[in-house]
Amino acid sequence: MDTESFKVLEYGKIANWLAAFAASVQGKERCRSVVPSGDYDEVVRLHQETAEAVQILQVQAPPFGGVYDLRDILKAAARGSILEIDELRSVMSTMGGMRNVKYFFRDLTLDVPLLKEQAKPIEILGMVERHLKDTIDEHGNFRDDASPELRRITRELHTAQAHVKDRLSAILHDAANQKYFQEAIVTVRDERYVIPVKQEYRNYFPGVIHDQSASGATLFIEPLATVELNNTVRQMALAREQEIQRILQKLSAEIAVNGSILAANCEILAAIDLIFARAGLAREMEAYPPTLNRDGYVHLKRARHPLLPKDKVVPIDIELGKTFSILLVTGPNTGGKTVSMKTLGLLALLSQIGCFLPTAPNSELPVYRNIYADIGDEQSIEQSLSTFSAHTRNIVRIIEKAEEGDLILLDEVGAGTDPDEGAALARSIIEHFLRRNISVVATTHYAALKTYAYTQAGVENASVEFDMKTLRPTYRLLIGIPGASNAFSISRQLGLPQDIVARAEIYVNEEHTHFERIVNELEQEKKDYEARNRALHNRESEITAIETRLRSEREALTASRQELLHKAREEANNIVREARRSAEETIKSLKEQFDDHGMKERRKAIQDARNRLDEAYVQGGLPKNEVVGDPVRPNSIQVGDIVYIKSLAQEGTVLAVQDNELTIQVGGLRTIVKMNACTFVGRKKHKKSTKVHVGTSISRKSAEIRPQIDVRGMTVLEAEDVIGKFIDDAVFTGLSKILVIHGKGTGALRQGLQKYLKQHRYVLSFSFADISEGGTGATVVELK
Repeated sequence: MDTESFKVLEYGKIANWLAAFAASVQGKERCRSVVPSGDYDEVVRLHQETAEAVQILQVQAPPFGGVYDLRDILKAAARGSILEIDELRSVMSTMGGMRNVKYFFRDLTLDVPLLKEQAKPIEILGMVERHLKDTIDEHGNFRDDASPELRRITRELHTAQAHVKDRLSAILHDAANQKYFQEAIVTVRDERYVIPVKQEYRNYFPGVIHDQSASGATLFIEPLATVELNNTVRQMALAREQEIQRILQKLSAEIAVNGSILAANCEILAAIDLIFARAGLAREMEAYPPTLNRDGYVHLKRARHPLLPKDKVVPIDIELGKTFSILLVTGPNTGGKTVSMKTLGLLALLSQIGCFLPTAPNSELPVYRNIYADIGDEQSIEQSLSTFSAHTRNIVRIIEKAEEGDLILLDEVGAGTDPDEGAALARSIIEHFLRRNISVVATTHYAALKTYAYTQAGVENASVEFDMKTLRPTYRLLIGIPGASNAFSISRQLGLPQDIVARAEIYVNEEHTHFERIVNELEQEKKDYEARNRALHNRESEITAIETRLRSEREALTASRQELLHKAREEANNIVREARRSAEETIKSLKEQFDDHGMKERRKAIQDARNRLDEAYVQGGLPKNEVVGDPVRPNSIQVGDIVYIKSLAQEGTVLAVQDNELTIQVGGLRTIVKMNACTFVGRKKHKKSTKVHVGTSISRKSAEIRPQIDVRGMTVLEAEDVIGKFIDDAVFTGLSKILVIHGKGTGALRQGLQKYLKQHRYVLSFSFADISEGGTGATVVELK
């Protein structure tokens, strides 16, 4: 890839922007030095990698943290140098990052085969990493137990230091010595423990002087009594330092042996980092992947120059290479001709390093072998106006190198010399590239070239739109229409005297004036057509949206109807099945009971049972949330009345009435509830024991199950078995709360049962019962 065009297309700014999304030093370097590829298959692979990285970033970013640049460290280790603790910490951290990245892609469930293949060759040096972790702690400090010898030396060093401090402390606290000391502290000078002594008492306090204060009033003296102890401390410190150096040397040698593996791992991490930097840039630019082709066809939809602010840049559409390979862009200065040309060149470079493009979806772009540019952009502070000779030298270089499959960008081709000669020269250059089938985008002001583009196959006019009402450019690129230079209009706007502009218009020949007028009319007609086309497109979009909404509503209505019918059929079938089963059981019971009666009585009893079954069937069809009974009235409720407790979903008998509270017996459970938490069911009735009870199997089961169970005297295992069956029956009959009576005793049964209840699938929660229900001798269990 020819790199001469990178500067004028400002590719370096894009590379620096890309580097901002890389996590590692080597990754950033790769971003800044990446060169676009001219190989189609390689560019396709780069875009597939970017697409996989974008897919991963939507879920989670790879763990690139803790990765350092190890190149200088590995070189030092290879030379035999002993690495410092900070360098070893960098190696250990980077090895951890290598392991994290490898395992991240190994465990990733997304379908990203290219990136998984990239990370697969990362080699985990588990033994080296373990040795480093045994030497360096999580804070980056050297471990005292890095080796058995270092552990022993460190222990002896701490013992010797303690002896010195104890001896010095005794000297400091000796009453006879108090007047000698400037401060009663122990400090260190020359790696030896000393005491600050006043200058005037130096002859009264024997010892070795190691230092004095800046004023000279204090001497730091090592007492003679601690010299040998300090010598021992120093010897232990030196031994420790030697052992640390030995360990560092051993680790450095181990890293040197594995240096090539670590370097290869770092290169893999940098390559993956570059891929995710491209994905990060794509998200930042709100970019889409282009459709690549081998035919040299360009169709960029709503393309934005990536270096211009998104809220200010005007998107443009660019076509090239299908019916024409040469595009001549005309129009006024400052209208956006050069920016349009740069947009194509820079997006082509971006595409060929694997980046997505700031365009609308489904834009198309070929893979160019080389991109050449001759742009003298007076709008750039980095580029001064080029001379004709400079342009010519650059074009000569391009002509010598350019081949089929390349893209050439020419700004103001043929400018800087006599207009007639420049136009002729520009036409000849364009015809040369046309014959060689090389794609060219060129800007010009020459009317002769506009006419040439109309008559020559393979060459097309384009222009940057200019609003004649506001006398300002709109920066939109119009393919197929040549642009007028509008020099007179712009001059008037910039303040050139009217008489000068009017005289200049006289000097222009009639043919040129007619041509400019036709061009302006064509531009206006195109704008009107596009406005009508946009209105039709908006109307079509609205109609499509309405049709889609109506279709969705119709499908939802159909689905809802089918679901309601299905549920109704299921409920009906369930009711029928339950009624049949209940009827069979009831009739069987009646037959067994009335074997000794006459046929008439038997038939009458069966008919009564069927009538009661019908009543139960109607009740079974009531909604679940229907309120049972009537509200309880304080002036009418009596002892013995039957009430329904909403929170327990159970009926109970009133034992006592006190203010707005009721004492109710529910099975074996006695409880106190508010009146508004109950509903009145009826007065207590005395039923004959011979009366036949008819109902579903569930109602009979409910009558048999009481909401409490007594397991006192059982072992834990026996109680667990009994309670498990009891809970199953309670859940089956719809109880939401039960009472387990286990007694107090030693507490072993209570603890065992509570441990069992914690793990039971139907238990929501449990707590000790109220004091009136047994306190800690009973447990109230809430069921799911």
